[in-house]
Amino acid sequence: MADEQERKPGWFQRLRQGLGRSAQTITTGISDIFTKRKLDAATLEELEDLLIASDLGVATASRVGERLSATRQNKDITPEEVRGVLADEVAKVLEPVARPLAIGEGKPHVLLMVGVNGTGKTTTIGKLARQFTDQGRRVMLAAGDTFRAAAIEQLQVWGERTGAPVVVGAEGSDPAALAFDAMKRARAEGVDVLMIDTAGRLQNKKALMDELAKIVRVIKKSDESAPHDVVLVLDATTGQNAVNQVKVFKDIVNVTGLIMTKLDGTARGGVLVACAEQFGLPVHAIGVGESAEDLQPFDPRQFARALAGIEEETTS
Repeated sequence: MADEQERKPGWFQRLRQGLGRSAQTITTGISDIFTKRKLDAATLEELEDLLIASDLGVATASRVGERLSATRQNKDITPEEVRGVLADEVAKVLEPVARPLAIGEGKPHVLLMVGVNGTGKTTTIGKLARQFTDQGRRVMLAAGDTFRAAAIEQLQVWGERTGAPVVVGAEGSDPAALAFDAMKRARAEGVDVLMIDTAGRLQNKKALMDELAKIVRVIKKSDESAPHDVVLVLDATTGQNAVNQVKVFKDIVNVTGLIMTKLDGTARGGVLVACAEQFGLPVHAIGVGESAEDLQPFDPRQFARALAGIEEETTS
């Protein structure tokens, strides 16, 4: 317990640093709007425009405006008060979707990892592999993005780092056949978690849809209950394009949860709020750095406070 308490402040600081640019944009904008001004229709419109421009989404921006209007209309209000309301409203949106990845009792628990190339999908698989092996679980990786030599090599490096065997086919081979081989081998070797990497080329959506659908069919032939999770990895730096990616992958495959990466150094971290608001999919984890420790289960209140530029809560 002591170790956990020591880790959390460090994580919150990394989260605050990672969301620093997003928070700076929001806090500076709020200060510019509300310093020595009353809350009226004009200030509310400016605030909502700021929040929408910060990728939080129209619905969240409207709710913040409505709450302020209901309680503080034509009254003096400080930027700190506005940020407090913002953090509360963001937390309300995020709390229902905060759900860590839960590994079932059946072996293997199959995670199908999907996402556009460049989102950090393969690196996220490696980080999860590190975390699962540290928990004492036996992990296997499958290099299902068979057309990208770099993705295969990257997964092999993570396999070496974590001691997880990696199922690899010839470059350009059928990803579904590789998934079938991985399922067979994972069951034979008593693996706890099998993570299958996939391609993320959206230039030809039809081809990607067919490929992923075939992979899912083949997995189900081996285990009707699998894949147990279909996790979409999103890159925070893409802003509103992350929302479009959720739409596309929900059409292609039954996405069951999200992981958002690259929240460090981006001014677009608010898009996670828009994704939660629009789709309601579980958010399993967020990443704010390169190390395995920088991928952590999603804490909605910490995220909301960091995004609003509010210091960590202290417990007495």
